[in-house]
Amino acid sequence: MSAHGVLYVHSAPSALCPHIEWAVAGIVGAAVTMPWVGQPAAPGSLRAALSWHAQPGSAGAITSALAGWNRLRFEVTEDASPGCDGVRYCYTPDLGTFTGITGANGDILVSESRLRAALTMADSASALEDHLARLLGTAWDEELEPFRRAADGAPVRWLNATG
Repeated sequence: MSAHGVLYVHSAPSALCPHIEWAVAGIVGAAVTMPWVGQPAAPGSLRAALSWHAQPGSAGAITSALAGWNRLRFEVTEDASPGCDGVRYCYTPDLGTFTGITGANGDILVSESRLRAALTMADSASALEDHLARLLGTAWDEELEPFRRAADGAPVRWLNATG
């Protein structure tokens, strides 16, 4: 069984770029060379995107390998595959990691139990809005949006694992 997704490195210091490629290669089981270009939203840093095909759960493994690296901002998506929901991971140094299950159109899906918990914990309309914003990853979207916009038109490299 195979899954596919995209790794978007929104900003990375140049010294980290080969380490990112090595980490991803170890997970997807194929050599990785990413098309690094300057990131206008963070002068002096680089950005790249890589489409990957590997085992289901690889997005989580990529996120685990890269999360916590200083000055790195990234997103990893994995499309739904048989028996697995789609997922999106976001990471920023200030916020840490966000994980959201995704629908076919890329929207974040929030489970019934998480919605019920938010309703139970909220003691006001503004508290409910705060809980829902956390469940949807709003803070991550707000922090990453300038980096996403700066990457409009950036090339995406396709990677197919073998074996």
